[in-house]
Amino acid sequence: MTHPIIEDLTSRHTVKKYDASRKVAQADLDVLFEAMRLSASSINSQPWKFIVIESDAAKQRLNKTFATMHEYNKKHVFDSSQVILFAHNPKYTRDDYAKVVDKGIEDKRTPIENRDAAFGVYLFAELNTGEDGDTSTWTKAQTYLALGNTLHVLARLKIDSTPMEGIDITLVNEEFSQELEGYQCDVAIAIGYHHPEDDFNAKLPKSRLALRDVLVRI
Repeated sequence: MTHPIIEDLTSRHTVKKYDASRKVAQADLDVLFEAMRLSASSINSQPWKFIVIESDAAKQRLNKTFATMHEYNKKHVFDSSQVILFAHNPKYTRDDYAKVVDKGIEDKRTPIENRDAAFGVYLFAELNTGEDGDTSTWTKAQTYLALGNTLHVLARLKIDSTPMEGIDITLVNEEFSQELEGYQCDVAIAIGYHHPEDDFNAKLPKSRLALRDVLVRI
């Protein structure tokens, strides 16, 4: 199939080695960050926070979190242009959703007289809240929607990436606790441009299960 979207997604791969001399242009970052903000989520909950690691000081802090595990991803800290931490709210509440409702009123999506009615869909959040107030299973799933959207947008912008569940969750959340403000980071993504010679994954053909094996039309 020939189509710009398919071509971009076919060329997308998980980078194994970045070209440290290349950085993502601010204009592209502006598009990326706005696209992340526009990601879809259940009941428009937006239960996420994105921490962009780009300064030398921040990268030094992230580098420390690879002290005991996932050494293979450590090289991406300084070689990539940015590393983005994707964090979810593990205790999403009605007050959190109120911010979404009020922003909808500000944006003229919801008439102010319908504010109370707008909380009707919050029932879905309550159905995904444990007795201890834990919503992490649900909010983490929403954050992965944002991650998937980000990977797609990066491919369209022709910016390379490495999604990383291979991070020390405990150390990352301890090191960046101030920035996370109670949110939980379980996954990150490095972005930049692959090394033309040393990124072996860029040279390998794309491999996915056949469409007939994953798609059922009824």
